[in-house]
Amino acid sequence: MASARKLVEEALSPRLTRQVWSGDYREVLPATLADYELSAVLPAVFYMFRFGERRGSGRFFDTFGKTGGSPAERRRSVTVQRVVARLNGSDGFVGFDHGAGKAILGDLLLCFCLENARRAEGRDQQVQRISPTHYLASWVDLPQSVAHLRFIPDMIVAMLADQDDEQVALTRDDDKTWFHVGGGYEKNALLQPFSQGVNRHGLLDSRTSDRFDENDATVGVDQLLTIRLASELGSAPQASSGDRKISNQRPLAELAGRHFSEDIRRFLRAYSTEVPRHVLVDMLESCIAVGMTTVLSHTAALLREWAEEGRIAERSEQKPARVLVDCSNGVDRRIRSCAEQSMDDLTRRMERLPEALMVLRLLDYHAKDDKKIRKSPTKPFATDWINLLGDLLHGRHPQSNLIHYSIEKHASGLADELSTDYPEVAASLGNTEGQPNPAWRLAHGLTRLMGPAFAHRNFSSFVDSSLMTDRPNGIATKRKSSRGGRRRDVRSLILTDSALEYLAHVHVLPGNNRPGVRKLSLGEFIVTLRERYGFCIDVVPPGMSVSNELLLTNRAILERRLRDLGLLAGVNDAESMKRLRPRFQPRQGH
Repeated sequence: MASARKLVEEALSPRLTRQVWSGDYREVLPATLADYELSAVLPAVFYMFRFGERRGSGRFFDTFGKTGGSPAERRRSVTVQRVVARLNGSDGFVGFDHGAGKAILGDLLLCFCLENARRAEGRDQQVQRISPTHYLASWVDLPQSVAHLRFIPDMIVAMLADQDDEQVALTRDDDKTWFHVGGGYEKNALLQPFSQGVNRHGLLDSRTSDRFDENDATVGVDQLLTIRLASELGSAPQASSGDRKISNQRPLAELAGRHFSEDIRRFLRAYSTEVPRHVLVDMLESCIAVGMTTVLSHTAALLREWAEEGRIAERSEQKPARVLVDCSNGVDRRIRSCAEQSMDDLTRRMERLPEALMVLRLLDYHAKDDKKIRKSPTKPFATDWINLLGDLLHGRHPQSNLIHYSIEKHASGLADELSTDYPEVAASLGNTEGQPNPAWRLAHGLTRLMGPAFAHRNFSSFVDSSLMTDRPNGIATKRKSSRGGRRRDVRSLILTDSALEYLAHVHVLPGNNRPGVRKLSLGEFIVTLRERYGFCIDVVPPGMSVSNELLLTNRAILERRLRDLGLLAGVNDAESMKRLRPRFQPRQGH
């Protein structure tokens, strides 16, 4: 039997196959829909903001790995034991050269800085990630290929920099922004709180000019370990040898992207120097998890509407998909069951997303080949272009009939090619009664040929990564469940303490850059979670039936948790007197 891709190339042409044989469409969501490690994103973001380029390979594996052997063998050889052996031979480490000392130093590195592949325990496992304890973590090229982060750092930098060109450019000195690109750590609200003890000695664009001041006593042990690792490398990595420019492609979900940028900016300005550093890192990762999840849910809702109407809602009208939050974090089985049902409903609504992206790739290919179709810019936002493709899909464009005819020919040719090896797919490609639109028929057939890994499995992994599922500062949990004799994963949306603290602290801040905190009632906070992020606490998401008693219980649990965390004050039971308060006071004049 010939491979599916080979048959598709013979029927559609290699050029068209290269464009559609993918799970992504960057104009909608500028990321690769596959698993990634969200906790490894911030060091790459630090590098991109500092130098204005995508990170290439550095010296970590050459410095701490064995000499000789294949690149894969050298990568596998880098363990905490080898890192400890190298650090013990350098300045700044005294008393760690005996058995117990080496074990202590190795455990400190695993506790504060480094993480093994697949989060494995032990000092003899391959090191794969570094924690963002200090700005100089950006000198350590972990993971080795920044592509393993699925372009999430690029998207975050583009949203925060908020520029108008096709690539993210170096920020001019006279530009007013809190997130300078290439302007050094002093002018960037994200880099500044992580740059304790760093001074510049040399040109701004030099990879070796940022140096730690050994007389600085303000850094903690976790930061000092990262600094020592970076010092062994000698310099930051060079820029990527491929495409070094940072794409300024923003998510189609403009409102969610704006909310994410606004939230992280306000949070950093108010709390970056007031919150203990390890708590700040946890809150920032929760912030990214909330932002990525909201971007994803907004995108799914927009594409469902686009599939039906062929139009993208205006930014002011965009809304996230709503899902019930289990405020008990799985302790109350009744609430957990409802939250799992809500997440299942959301997942089912997202199941058509891979096919919608395939339709967009098909239409994009044919539209760009048609000289009579006026091309719309796609960066920083591709809304106009996606609307044009929607007009083509729904027959509202003058070239629609020609495009549909061309796609129909491709579908018919592919059906003939597949008739022997994939008869079921061939039959669906010719089923004009079941689906008259050839773009949807061809997209469905191609998605089936690509298999579950390209479509639903990779997409589910991307969702889990964005939610930080089962992580201490994530917003979702997953467990095995047996239903109908089949074991499967069921997920529920939760709010860990870290996520809850982040959301409470950012929303007590007043608008218009005013100092201090505002009076935010518990009821207003719950409404904000629902309207801004789609997190339902005491309201039933669409398509579900949940008793009022259970919803009130969920709200009461949230209230109790906020009180236990020191985030809620109230002198009596009146709802108007239950107000949120920050555990850490914002910086004066933020």
